[in-house]
Parts: sequence; structure tokens; C-alpha cells
Amino acid sequence: MEKIGGERLVQKVINDVHQISQEVLVVTSKEQFATIASLDLEVRIVVDVYPGKAAFGGIYTGLATATTNYGLVVACDMPFLNINLLNYMVGVAPGYDVIIPKVEEKIEPLHAVYSKNCLTTIKRLLDNNILQMLQLLDLVKTRYVTEEEVDVFDPEHLSFFNINTIEDFNKAEQLFKKLGDGAHKQS
Repeated sequence: MEKIGGERLVQKVINDVHQISQEVLVVTSKEQFATIASLDLEVRIVVDVYPGKAAFGGIYTGLATATTNYGLVVACDMPFLNINLLNYMVGVAPGYDVIIPKVEEKIEPLHAVYSKNCLTTIKRLLDNNILQMLQLLDLVKTRYVTEEEVDVFDPEHLSFFNINTIEDFNKAEQLFKKLGDGAHKQS
């Protein structure tokens, strides 16, 4: 598992989310379960009940397994989560089924808050092999967090930076050195 600033990336994300929620779940594949479990993380690890259905299946699994009505969903490869932005999103959640950032016309489904009210709709979409997040957003009560709202907390939009390639990892390391641990979170 990759490390950023001397800390495993997944542990850094977990530590950030623990500042917002007592319950933190990691949804993983059956194949990755043993690897994740061996990291001795202080979280509940659950196996994706919809393998092969991309992030949508993981969102369903986490939400169905959560003990709370709302679930904050972030990817385990997002090293620069902004705690104030996440708290803001959780704060505006009541009355909505999905709270999701929309920046430059791009939505961020793995940096969003979902209500258990979405479970039936997500299951129906998954069972019909419909994996486009926009389909869900059109069927439930969605609150978009605008770019202007995001900019109040995260004007550089680093919250949405995720690591998919070695180039992304190298960029993250450079950003981490530049920002210093916690400089971006504003917790």
C-alpha cells in the first residue's frame, strides 16, 4: 500500500473521515479483503456485494451496511480531503438523498453524502446493469454543492484529487511536501 508523508494513503483517508464520523467502513473486493484486513485499520471492512459494478456497487454496499441514515462516501485514494468541506456537506444533508459536488460541470460521486433512501433506487439500477451516477441523481432528491460553495473551503479543488497513476502519486507527494500535513484540511 502506498504511503504519502510517511502514512499509508488508506490510513490517511480513514483518519480524515474519523474526524467527521465515529463509524468508518472500508468497502473492498473479496480478492482484496485479506490485504486490507492485514493493515490492522480501526474500521469495519466489508466485501462489495455487487462485484464488478464499479464504484456504484461499493456505494450501495457501504450505504446498506452503515448503521446511520446518511453515509459520507470518499475514495481511499484521495489524500487531500478537506474536513471543513466534508462537514459542510454533511450539514446540508437533511432533506436530501444525495449531496454531491459539481465543479466545472463534473460531479464527484466518490466525494458525496448518500441517504439510505437511495438504496432501493441504486439496487434497481444495479440489477439492470445501469452504472451511470447521473441516472441515480435524476431519480432522487439531489443537492448539488456548487463550485462557489466548494471554493469557500477548497479553492484549489484538491479534495477531489485522487491517485490513479504513478504520475498522480508523484504529484501528490510534491503537493504534500508543499502543503505540509494538515495544511489543506483546515480542521
